[in-house]
Amino acid sequence: MSLGPLRPSPLVEQAAAHLREQITSGQWQVGAKIPGETTLAKELGVGRSTVREAIRALAGAGLVRARQGAGVFVIATEPDEDWTTRLRRASVADVYEIRMMIEIRAAELAAERRTDDDLAELDQALEARNTAAASAPDEEFVDSDIALHRAAVQAAHNPLLTDLFDQFAPVLREGLLDLVRLIDARSADADHGREAHAALVDAIRDQDAVAAGEVIAAELRRTVSHLAADG
Repeated sequence: MSLGPLRPSPLVEQAAAHLREQITSGQWQVGAKIPGETTLAKELGVGRSTVREAIRALAGAGLVRARQGAGVFVIATEPDEDWTTRLRRASVADVYEIRMMIEIRAAELAAERRTDDDLAELDQALEARNTAAASAPDEEFVDSDIALHRAAVQAAHNPLLTDLFDQFAPVLREGLLDLVRLIDARSADADHGREAHAALVDAIRDQDAVAAGEVIAAELRRTVSHLAADG
């Protein structure tokens, strides 16, 4: 496959795209040494510095690796995906499995560590969820549900748990909206999860870690069962 000359701009991005195509198309297989900078620069019609930056971009994507004194070698045919990209591609069921791990432990910790300010925020979030459950649009109801769960996670006072939940939240939102619309979950559940969520807040208030974990586990399993039924 001939690489061919490039248009003037943006040269580094174009060079990286052309080199990536050589890898993903199988022209340069895993383990193969790619041509040197001088050769690539001549074939692409660019300077060696442009080639060097393009190779650096491929290395950053996990496609190639330089070996001291030996050259640059192909180490993968598919670029590494960052965490956000992988989350977007994940199934809602897979996301929920991880969500359960996070939220069950977070609920237990919240019961042990909650402050008066946390309880005030939980009460406010619960009231907002109950109000939205009555007649609000699906988007507002789902947002209020996620906000209550986030308040419970935040009450655990572990910033990493909160950060993890925040990364999951956009995927959760889309999955919950689909679920609510596809199976009309709000009509199927006249209580809209009101009792379960109130029980979660009460368990955290009572500093009952076991109950808090059990309540959130049961609630999330119920949602997972809806996902399985819909699938």
